[in-house]
Amino acid sequence: MYNKFIFLNLFTMDYSFQEEELVELLDDVAAVDVKDLIVYNDDYNTFDHVINILMKVCKHSPEQAEQCTLIVHYKGKCAVKKGTFLELKPMRTSITDAGIDAAII
Repeated sequence: MYNKFIFLNLFTMDYSFQEEELVELLDDVAAVDVKDLIVYNDDYNTFDHVINILMKVCKHSPEQAEQCTLIVHYKGKCAVKKGTFLELKPMRTSITDAGIDAAII
């Protein structure tokens, strides 16, 4: 709802502002957009490895990391964290550096 309000006001406002201000405003709107960090199943990472990485990177409890790992195994993927793209990007990098396939959607 917040993002829609900004976009509606953006198009109804007076266009007397500078282009730089518009770019900053659009960057702020993009930073507020909530995304999902998705972890995908594979055939070579162990349950323990994925659980440990989720606890380390996403700050999951052992139970939460285990549940996410089971969902990844049986469903093929799991949204392990929600946040802005800027918050999730370093987490995705750490997860993929550990050999686990992940994406921000």
